[in-house]
Amino acid sequence: MSGEKPHIIVFANEKGGSGKSTIAVHTAVALAVSGHQVAAIDLDTRQQTLARYLGNRAATVKRREAELDVPSFAVLDPLTEAALDAEIERLGIGQDFLIIDTPGRDDPVARAAIARADTIVTPINDSFVDLDLIGQVDAETFRVAKPSFYAELIWDLRKQRARADGATVDWVVLRNRLQHLDAHNMRRVGAALADLSKRVGFRTVPGLSERVIYRELFPKGLTLLDKKELGGFSVSHVAARQELREMISAFALPTLDLAQRELAFG
Repeated sequence: MSGEKPHIIVFANEKGGSGKSTIAVHTAVALAVSGHQVAAIDLDTRQQTLARYLGNRAATVKRREAELDVPSFAVLDPLTEAALDAEIERLGIGQDFLIIDTPGRDDPVARAAIARADTIVTPINDSFVDLDLIGQVDAETFRVAKPSFYAELIWDLRKQRARADGATVDWVVLRNRLQHLDAHNMRRVGAALADLSKRVGFRTVPGLSERVIYRELFPKGLTLLDKKELGGFSVSHVAARQELREMISAFALPTLDLAQRELAFG
């Protein structure tokens, strides 16, 4: 790919605890493993989860002499819109994809990042608590009464981007940490999301289930793609990798064809 401008993927959700940074890291590594040039910017200057995750990965490479793809990354400092543009310009040189992880709160620089996105990914836990971020649901019918403030914010920022350079921004709402114990609630959430997606123009894709493995990967900066470093693979690992494969494929990113996905997940 390596065009003049990288494809910018912004992971954004004003609520914390949705697994946003974990998904951002796995996406960045999957794209790198599939042969793309990838860089990442962490806008969460307090927690720095994405930067710490990739830093742990770089440390594992040095400590074990492991052959792992480590995307270049930076924590934005100072946290200003001008600094964001400068970092996009600096890190984006020669890159195919630029991953931006935003904090789990309302933040003006995060809004600026969303306005510069080509793909917006909003992970939500599969519950009405998290759905409330983008749509208010009737208490009796469980149908969407109206879009919430965040959906309206994304809508306005997408229009802003279209006016700026005519770009079409793809918004993906990712149903993360899916549970299989309450199928009735899952169906209700799914129906509400399907209704809301028609109103505000996002795509809904399945994310990753709640698994202990994701908590264990962080200290070494590993991902489910690092089969050699992880050692033995359990049935749970195999299922998780398949979920990750389906998620990356559903993002429908440019140039990521079937052969490249097979390279990443082989």
